[in-house]
This record gives sequence, C-alpha cells and structure tokens, in this order.
Amino acid sequence: MYDDSFPLITFDQNGVCNYCKTHDTLDSEYPIGAEGEKHLHALAKEIRREGRGKKYDVIVGVSGGCDSSYMLYLAKEVLGLRPLAVHFDNTWNSTVATENIHNVLKALDIDLYTYVVDNREYDDIYRSFLGAGVPDLDSQTDIALATTLYMACEKYGVKYQFEGHSFRTEGISPLGWLYMDAKYIQSLQKEFGTCELKTFPNLWMKDFLRWTAVRRIKKIRPLYYVDYRKNDAMKLLTDKLNWEWYGGHHLENRFTAFVHTYFLPVRYGVDTRLLGYSALIRSGQMTRKEGVGLVSRPREYDPEVLNLIKKRLGYSDIEFDKLMNLPSKTYRDFSTYKETFERMRWLFWIMYKLNLVPKSFYMKYTTKDPGTTLVPLAERGGGIQPVTVEAIQ
Repeated sequence: MYDDSFPLITFDQNGVCNYCKTHDTLDSEYPIGAEGEKHLHALAKEIRREGRGKKYDVIVGVSGGCDSSYMLYLAKEVLGLRPLAVHFDNTWNSTVATENIHNVLKALDIDLYTYVVDNREYDDIYRSFLGAGVPDLDSQTDIALATTLYMACEKYGVKYQFEGHSFRTEGISPLGWLYMDAKYIQSLQKEFGTCELKTFPNLWMKDFLRWTAVRRIKKIRPLYYVDYRKNDAMKLLTDKLNWEWYGGHHLENRFTAFVHTYFLPVRYGVDTRLLGYSALIRSGQMTRKEGVGLVSRPREYDPEVLNLIKKRLGYSDIEFDKLMNLPSKTYRDFSTYKETFERMRWLFWIMYKLNLVPKSFYMKYTTKDPGTTLVPLAERGGGIQPVTVEAIQ
C-alpha cells in the first residue's frame, strides 16, 4: 500500500518496491514451518545448555501487549525455557496492560523484574521532545526498555533476550520516520529539559558494546520463525491466561497511544497503520483490498488520553496547540550516534550475524543518512489530511 511519498522508497520496472523486496529477503533468511520450528527448538536447546546452574535462562521484555505476552507463553510452554519477565515502567501504562502483565505471569508462574523511572523526570523528557519540535516523541521508551533488558541479563547472568517483534505482522519502521539513540536523548534533554536525567536508563555506547560485543548477550526474535497469527495468539491468551485486548497495536501504553493515534497523524500526516497492514498483506494474512479499506478509515484517538497528556504535562489548550505547530527539527539538529553507527557498520554486520543486534538495527542505523525528513502538515500548508482509498489506489 506504499506510494512514492513513503520514506526511501524505490520501485523496480515491475512496480515492486524495495520494502517488499526486504520482506522477501527476511522471509528467506528466517523461514517458518518445519524448518523454522527446527531452528527454534535447536536454539532453545542451546539456551537451556547456557542457562545450566542459573535461575533463569532467557529474558523476555513485557508490556502487557499481545506480542510480548505470547512470547512468555512460547518461551515457557512451547520451548520449555525458564524465562524472567522484564518490564520498564515509564509510569504511563494503561490499567488493562498492568492487569495483563499480572494475570499472564500468575498463570504461567513466571517472575517479574521491573524498573520504574521517576515520573517527574520522564514527563520532563516528554516535554523536552515536544518543545524541540521533533517527531521521535516516544523513542525514549524503546531505548529505556532495551537498557532494562540488558541490566536484567547482567544481574542474573543471562545470555539471551527474546523480543516480540515480527516483520510479518508489524513491518519495519523506516528511518525517515523515527530515530532513536542515547546521545540524541541526552543532547535534546540538555537543551530543552529542566532536570538532570538520574533515573532514566539510557543506552550509552560503552554499555551497549560491553553487553553485546564483550558479554555477548544475544537478541533473538522467535516470532521470525513461527507462523504468527495475532488473532490466534489473542484467543489463546484470552482463553488460557486471562489476558484482555486493549484495542489496537501500541495502545497498551497511554502515551504511546497518543503518539500513534494523535501526534503523528495530526502533526505529520503519518499513519503508522500502513506498516502493520502492509506487512500482513505481504505475508498473506490480509488482502490488499482489506488493507485499503481499513487504513482509509480516519485514525481515531481517545479524547480522554489527549486531555491526560495536556493535564499531566502541564499544558493549556493554547500552549499545546503551539507545540503542535512548532517549526520542525530532526535528530540531525542534535548530537547523535548516527555517524558512529555508520563508521562501525562492519562491526554491526558481524554482530547482526551473531544475533547480538537485530538485522533491522543494522539495516536502518548503519546505512548512510539519506536526509529524508518528516515535514509537518502545517509547513506543507495543510491541516489534517487523512489517508483516502483513492490516494492509496
């Protein structure tokens, strides 16, 4: 469903885009069916061997969402592993997500390691990103979760992490939309923040290399090797683990829900549903007609969540509207690790081959910056422009 407005997109003479080709490459590299099952069970055997004498042999990040909850079930009930659930609490969880974590862990008898950030400090980071006029509004959560997972691995001597991402159901967000790294967060917070980051678990390069290149902690995405059907997973979780659906992808966290349902569509005209629906079409789980019909519906947001954002971050309606219409900036306006990632491309290629970093990281962050930038709708002379069936067709 992508057109030529999608970041970094190219088409061959047959009209096939590079994102479809990337999907096909990943599909070949990470097979499902009997071959994928064989690989996954061999990997589980290796993990159990590495975990001998330890209380846990794999770390699984949890959010209360479908993917991470299913990962716990897969790790323990299917692969016979001893997982430790790890949660980064940015203090914006929905009630449903919190209850899901509790219910799933209780049903599976799995321990939980939680890192809770100071809420005033974290809210100040959000205010900094809003005040800077950048699109990467929730990148801190992904960085902090990654750090928390490494911290848990180090504390318990675990060498493996499971991540719940599936390119067949989620796709891969293009670099031209969002960016994240520790140096970027610190640089932006130093310029726009009002407090020092004391509890925020930032992922500094020295720590990242110590955990990956030295300690050899591996990141595994098991869903790459299974025919993962989210509707089937949700039914299993609901029937067996007292899990509850929260209404949509990324909606288990209230601030993340705001970013995907309001901030990105309203400020930039970006509809992240395109990623998931296009991935489902490529993997044969949805027809293109169905995808076009779903994405043509206006993106709905929860007014209560929007009001919570304004109230908790201390903005009046007028102040918030000014933030939504600020001149645009990007990570290029701040100090980042991007050029370092590019210079170390050779190292990250080796690390990707050794399962120390995901292939998506290698593909996006070590490729030379093409200069693609999200332009706010206000700077394009328009208001909110929902995607239409005609535009996609």
